[in-house]
Amino acid sequence: MADARSKPSGLRVGIIGLGKMGCAIASRLAGAEFAVAGWTRRGLSEKEAEAIGIRSKPDVASLASGCDVIMLSLPDDAAVTVVLAELCCSEIAGKLIVDTSTVSPDTLLRNVDAIETAGGSAIDAPISGWPQMVASGRAGFYIGGKEQDVARFMPIAEVLSNRIHHVGERGAGAAAKMVNNMMLTGYWQCLKEAMQVGKKAGLSAEKMLEILSESPAANGSLAGKTPVILGQSDAVSFTVDGVVGDLTLFTETADRLGVDTPAIVAALASFKAYGEAGNGDADFVAMVRDAFDQA
Repeated sequence: MADARSKPSGLRVGIIGLGKMGCAIASRLAGAEFAVAGWTRRGLSEKEAEAIGIRSKPDVASLASGCDVIMLSLPDDAAVTVVLAELCCSEIAGKLIVDTSTVSPDTLLRNVDAIETAGGSAIDAPISGWPQMVASGRAGFYIGGKEQDVARFMPIAEVLSNRIHHVGERGAGAAAKMVNNMMLTGYWQCLKEAMQVGKKAGLSAEKMLEILSESPAANGSLAGKTPVILGQSDAVSFTVDGVVGDLTLFTETADRLGVDTPAIVAALASFKAYGEAGNGDADFVAMVRDAFDQA
């Protein structure tokens, strides 16, 4: 449950996109006594809405009309673009749109003029972490936008996150998320290669992970993902297909900016091949586990 600093301030919150991350956001906010409504293109039954603790809305327009802050949790740039267009045809005067999706830094910027013409305001606030981290209030936020809009979002952000970074103007949040996730995906590619070399040299997976988890080579996720790498757990925090989508976005953005990213290209090739082999719904570090087993 959220702490005292994060009590609701009368804000009515709408969530557009109720996949794993959107549901975690909605449930966490509802548990903190915010008034939460949700809409998803696939439809949300009253029973599903009740299980999350929110109200289901039949369309984007009805959700927008009854909310002060509208949060997007969508899979890609195309989905965000479509929903923003729908919102701009709805009643959004005086409302704040918060895009938490992992998309290009340009996606929100291309729609800002239309949002402001309709009387709304917007920030990008992609989430760093998995749904389980959102559910426990331990996710991170990288926020790009005007100070007054960020301040308006803070009572909500503080319920979901213990790592909130206002990184600059609109679009900067998406850029910061990209930088963070590029480092992470590059790490898992390097871990895959290191463990393959270690196995060939006679080291066990258990011993390598023990060494790495206590060395400067560790990162904050390694200990939590060790059971999956060792085959002791099949829990899925983020899928291989999800990583492929993110890495594709990163390489496309890097190409557009004229930056060579050989490490990320290698990571994309590894995750893509693993997904195409029928493992797209597996946890992303299963790629490291299976590459070690096959070495």
